[in-house]
Amino acid sequence: MAARKCRLAAFALVMVAAAHAPAQDAAPRVVHLWPNGAPGFEDRKDEKEVLERRYTVNIHNPNLTVFLPPKEKATGAAVILCPGGGHRTMNHIGEGIEVAKWLNENGVAGLVLKYRMGNDQGSKLPRYKIPDHPLQDAQWAVRVVRHNAREWNIDPDKVGMMGFSAGGQVTVWAATRFDKGDPAAADPVEKQSCRPDFQVLVYSGPVGTPTLTKDVPPAFIAIGEKDGQAVAMANYFVALKRAGVSTELLIYPGIDHAFGLGNRANNTSVSLAGWPTRLKEWMMDRGVLKKPG
Repeated sequence: MAARKCRLAAFALVMVAAAHAPAQDAAPRVVHLWPNGAPGFEDRKDEKEVLERRYTVNIHNPNLTVFLPPKEKATGAAVILCPGGGHRTMNHIGEGIEVAKWLNENGVAGLVLKYRMGNDQGSKLPRYKIPDHPLQDAQWAVRVVRHNAREWNIDPDKVGMMGFSAGGQVTVWAATRFDKGDPAAADPVEKQSCRPDFQVLVYSGPVGTPTLTKDVPPAFIAIGEKDGQAVAMANYFVALKRAGVSTELLIYPGIDHAFGLGNRANNTSVSLAGWPTRLKEWMMDRGVLKKPG
């Protein structure tokens, strides 16, 4: 009898502990940008993505993987993440999921965008056009996030975009080619603006000479001194400043391309690991991380 009472007491303690244990994070949802497939390519929407190690190829049905922060931490801010991979593969883990989780820790929704790639090494012909199709995906992704803002506890005025390498190109295209939406559109998503509220470029690929006005969203740029695009990013910084756009530029000495969150192997810079903290401070300075209410 005593043993049975001990077992019952132990069971009761387990149940109490379980009742007070923190809830496990819900699995992130995947939201396809167009339920019927990308415009003009609807017949390809059922072609399956292929995971090769930490990279994804064969992307034909562009989508967002939605990582939401705990409600008690949520600031209402959201960042659409554009991973890199040279438009051939997509580093959706190191430059997507891992970054989304870091954003969540800081109260920001992270939404990993799988956009169509013009040189997709896993895809059959015909190829998608660069920049046309990844830009279309990025623009629509911004509209989709704003359309779902209430459901996802997001402030539609705090939706930014962050791109790594080739994803940086996509981010610049979206940040410099936008519209306010079409109020008369039949599709409610199309009524939303596709202008990101801020742009974050991390070792971005070449951005060319985009048309810049004071309406282009503020920018945060981080790149390594030895990166082949360091001069181009410095020039982009100067062009933004001349256009009247608030911009911050970080150039890390001795650093090459693809340093992720600053914790990659062969990191020779003491300060590089702190770039995410500087980004957090930049967002705080801009009021992005200010909680509502």
